[in-house]
Amino acid sequence: MSEELQYEKSCGAVVYCQKGNDIKYLLVCEHGGYWVFPKGHMETGESEHETALREVKEETGLDVAFVDGFRVKDEHNLAREGRPNTIKQTIYFLANYENQTFVPQESEISRIVLLDFEAAMATLQFDSFKHILTRAHNFLEQKRY
Repeated sequence: MSEELQYEKSCGAVVYCQKGNDIKYLLVCEHGGYWVFPKGHMETGESEHETALREVKEETGLDVAFVDGFRVKDEHNLAREGRPNTIKQTIYFLANYENQTFVPQESEISRIVLLDFEAAMATLQFDSFKHILTRAHNFLEQKRY
């Protein structure tokens, strides 16, 4: 008999800033060496947006504003972490910031970088994050024209 699947939910954001005509994307490097978008677990009573705002603030020190109309869900099994019956769902929004300095949360984040789309794509290790960044980038490009 198989165990029932468990679900964990996290929320975060593809964070960007505008530098002239260029869009720069913010990536955080976790202590494990993986480049990701800021995200974290939902706490009881929080909405998806509240979780994403809190996690971005905790991990980067930034106050961000959401771009309406962008929401992407990523799901993967936690078998690699020894939890084959757990599915992690992460909801990503698109958020921007202006005129702020980011500061990594030392307990979780080793580095933060701002990169253009091509460099960010080359830096991300997982296809799921590349897919999310591509969707965010295309969304922003469509809004600009």
